Amino acid sequence: MAVQDLKNNVFIITGASSGIGRAAALALARCGARVALGARSIDQLALTAEGVREMGGEALVVPTDVSDKIQIERLILETSARWGKVDGLISNAGQYIRASILEMTIPDLERSMAVNFYGHIHAVQAVLPIMLHQGSGHIILVATMDAKKGVPPDAPYVSAKCALSGFGDVARQELRSSGIAVTTLFPGRVDTPMIADLEMPWISAKISPESVANAIMHAIRTRPAEVILPRQAVLLHLVNVFSPRLADWFVKNLKLKGWKA
Repeated sequence: MAVQDLKNNVFIITGASSGIGRAAALALARCGARVALGARSIDQLALTAEGVREMGGEALVVPTDVSDKIQIERLILETSARWGKVDGLISNAGQYIRASILEMTIPDLERSMAVNFYGHIHAVQAVLPIMLHQGSGHIILVATMDAKKGVPPDAPYVSAKCALSGFGDVARQELRSSGIAVTTLFPGRVDTPMIADLEMPWISAKISPESVANAIMHAIRTRPAEVILPRQAVLLHLVNVFSPRLADWFVKNLKLKGWKA
C-alpha cells in the first residue's frame, strides 16, 4: 500500500492525546488519512487535532476513557457516522502501573486490566461489526516489549499486556478470512509522558514516539502479524526464546527495569 492509497482512509486512534497516539495521528494526516482521536484529556486532544488540521487533514475529537465501554462505543459510532466507514483502528491507550509481586494488590491488577487489556477489547468488539460489514479493515494493537519479556517490578502492566498479546494472536487467526488484518506492536521503552520519570540504561534507551509511528505506518502498508522494535528488543526476545534465565540475567545486570529520575 503506497502513501497515496491512504488518502481519505479513516483511522481511529485511542490514546491520541500525546506520545505514540499523537505521532501516529500526525503521520496519518501527512498521508491524507482522516483520523478520529480518542483520549481522556480534551485539551491535549485539541492540540493533536490542531496539528492534524495544520497539515490539511481532517480530525474528529471524541473525549474517551477506554476503561468505559460506552465511551469506546461512542467513539466508534461517531466515527462511522461522520465518515461512513472505518479502515483502521490503532488501539494504543495505556497506563503504566508498576508493583512488585509482593506489593501488588488486586485493585492494582484490575486497574491495569481495565485500561491495558479491556480497553483494547472494547475497542475491537465495537469496531468489528463495521469492518465485517465492509469486508475489510486493519486492527493494530499497541502492546509492549514487556509482553515478550517481563521486567520487574511491572507485574500489573505486564500481565495486562501479555493478555493483549494473546488476544491479538487469536484474533489475527480468526479474522484473516474475513479480510480484516490484525497486527500487534511490541515497542520497547518509548519517550512518552507515561514513563517521563523513568531513566533507562543506554542499551534500552527510550525511543521516540515518531519511530513507533513510523513502524505503525509501515505495518499499515505491509500488514505483518507482529512488530518488535527497536533492534535490541528483538535480540532480547530471541535470547528469551532460547534461554529465559539468560534473558533474566540481561534484565538484571543491564538494569533494564530503569530507575527513578
